[in-house]
Amino acid sequence: MKKLFALLLPICAVAALYYVFSFNAILPSYSSTATVASVDTAQMVTVEAGLQEVAAPSLMYGIKVDSFEVIEAKVETNQFLSQILNKYNVSLAMIDKLAKKSRDIFDVRKIRASKNYTLLCSADSSLTAKYFIYEPNQIDYVVYDLQDSIDIYTGQHPVDTVTKTFAGIIDYSIYQTLEDGNAPTDLVHKLSDIYAWQIDLFKIQKGDRFKVIYQEVQIQGKRVGLGKVLAAHFERSNESYYAFNFDQGGRNFYFDEDGNSLRKAFLKAPLKYSRISSKFSNQRFHPVLKVNRPHYGIDYAAPVGTAIHAVGDGIVTHARYTGGAGNYVKIRHNGVYSTGYMHMTKFAKGIHSGKRVKQGDVIGYVGTTGLSTGPHLCFRTWKNGKPVDMLSIDLPASEPIQDKFRKEYLVSMNTMMDQLNQLAYPESQFVLAEAKTNLKLVGIN
Repeated sequence: MKKLFALLLPICAVAALYYVFSFNAILPSYSSTATVASVDTAQMVTVEAGLQEVAAPSLMYGIKVDSFEVIEAKVETNQFLSQILNKYNVSLAMIDKLAKKSRDIFDVRKIRASKNYTLLCSADSSLTAKYFIYEPNQIDYVVYDLQDSIDIYTGQHPVDTVTKTFAGIIDYSIYQTLEDGNAPTDLVHKLSDIYAWQIDLFKIQKGDRFKVIYQEVQIQGKRVGLGKVLAAHFERSNESYYAFNFDQGGRNFYFDEDGNSLRKAFLKAPLKYSRISSKFSNQRFHPVLKVNRPHYGIDYAAPVGTAIHAVGDGIVTHARYTGGAGNYVKIRHNGVYSTGYMHMTKFAKGIHSGKRVKQGDVIGYVGTTGLSTGPHLCFRTWKNGKPVDMLSIDLPASEPIQDKFRKEYLVSMNTMMDQLNQLAYPESQFVLAEAKTNLKLVGIN
């Protein structure tokens, strides 16, 4: 038995060594070289056989910020660049040099209150600023590299344009409908511009409804603005109004389903969004003079300072104070039509007799000068020298889709119309009552 054991012992030892070497051969081979796995913004680096994980460098404005103390804030009222930087050990001499060098890139005197800025400071007790980044708006930024020699450059956050849709039924106003549906209320102004020649948005009624396909501008998934409205459909009573955006040879306008331009020779109203407080009338009790007399205009109630727009191209023939009309502008559009704008608080810069204006130009601001009981615009229209009601006359249209673009337009229009038709109106919406505690549930998508 001992002889047999002595014979088997060397054989078992050889077998054991073979097993060990074979097992090591099938194990994965590790080295000290790092392997990088990209996971969105959270990059991880695996080091030494996966036993240790460290975060990849964090970036802000294209700068590695791991070795800095990051301070984010907003510019305070009456705060200057020197006050911001001097607090973080940047000398006044360096700030003066920075301001002079920056002049052709960004004038530091244009730094405004409530705008965002970021400081990248040394990660020690001194907190010395190494970078200063100022954001004049939500997209652009200016980087001031304060290390060694000053380096100044501009950049932009990556911007995404996302197509979105909305369908709503009006209970009180377009603005309220959009707000209740968590849609951007800025769409009010877009729709007002698009339908300025077809729909009097001051006469919106409960039950009117609309659909819209629009572009939203986003930075890191956050909305920062609106792009174009691509298509819209407005329904009121038995009337239907389509609007489709189309670039007709470098001229981007809105057209209906038949290719007719929505743009007219005149805007329906000289204010973007307000309400009519008094209509055109042959007999009205004057609130100041206390007598019955014709009111050959349309009064739009609006806050003092609201911008007033020229309803059409033309030449300013009057721009002066005229007693009862207060600060008054009159525009001759052609040999047939003229318009007047009364009770302004002031004229827009550059508006004077002989000035040529274009449709939509700001010509002044709502006020209460002259015979007026409160801030409003009295808007008047003359046709061949006689006063007419702008809201009741048929306005000539601008150029329709040209024949050479018609086929392309029809393809684009049909695509957009299909998308609009697929949008369902909500069965109900949240409608805010005047009392905050009294919410009426009418449903929402």
